[in-house]
Amino acid sequence: MLTNTYQPDAATQLEIFRRMALLKANDERTRKMVTNGRLVTVYYSYRGQEVIPAALCVNLKDEDYLCTIYRGIHDMLAKGLPLKDLWAEVAGRVDGTCKGKGGPMHLTYPSKGVMVTTGIVGSSMPIANGLAWGSQLSGNGRVAVATFGDAAANIGAFHESLNLASVWKLPVIFLCQNNRWGEHTAYHLSTGGERIADRAKGYGMAGIHVDGNDPFAMYSAAREAVERARAGEGPTLIEAMTYRFHGHVFGDADRYIDPAEKAKWIAADPYPIFRTKLIETGVSTETELAKIEADFDAEVEAAAEFGLAAEYPGLEELTTDVYGAAA
Repeated sequence: MLTNTYQPDAATQLEIFRRMALLKANDERTRKMVTNGRLVTVYYSYRGQEVIPAALCVNLKDEDYLCTIYRGIHDMLAKGLPLKDLWAEVAGRVDGTCKGKGGPMHLTYPSKGVMVTTGIVGSSMPIANGLAWGSQLSGNGRVAVATFGDAAANIGAFHESLNLASVWKLPVIFLCQNNRWGEHTAYHLSTGGERIADRAKGYGMAGIHVDGNDPFAMYSAAREAVERARAGEGPTLIEAMTYRFHGHVFGDADRYIDPAEKAKWIAADPYPIFRTKLIETGVSTETELAKIEADFDAEVEAAAEFGLAAEYPGLEELTTDVYGAAA
């Protein structure tokens, strides 16, 4: 279980906030542009879950691997995916990370360790195992992280991946962002057991159940898992508890969520709480934080305009990077 051994210093706290501010600004701009019709895409909002990737990624290096899912743009941005490349890809333009052919569910940026975004529930885990095995064989010291939702913990890939990672002591972290909803189904209606993290014991690996909306607790959990992986001590399963503020997919009316429950979680939004704490503890000032937010608002707006102004892929891209059977 989590010991809260590690606490972020002032500079790290500010860096966590910077990444959270970037994620918040990007989500708000995306939802606005989808709503007004300027951006036509499927979008899975991560609003409310900004702490988890921000506190994780300050513990990772560029060369460490990240495998995430379709609700994972916050993970990728926190890891270093450039905004312009992101927006061009989401807009289906040739300047995107995959030349506009992948869209929001298939982003990749290996130079920052963003290896794959999967549209198949739970498939981030076996892929991360493969990357971690490569690291183990080469001795390059890299850590692999697989992020996934709570519902993905109920498929076979979860069992197979955790079992193999434990047997081989792979340098991999399985990070479950438990936002309490699997698509339109509440956690308690689809998952046996109160905590996913408790399953770690059955695989003989470390398990951490943590408040994913607490930057200090999340930082400590991530650092503990990263140091364990780098030391060759094997994998860790982290269950980070959080809540999504919007429906499964943006535009979903989310009538299946109790309005009072949703209002309670929005009132406990970790972003303004952490922002206030930074000021009260003297880590930063209102002026400094407001400038960080304004700068990211401008940066996201510029990236959005860049993406929408870029060219669409040419017809030649239909058969580029596509594998086919030999004649």
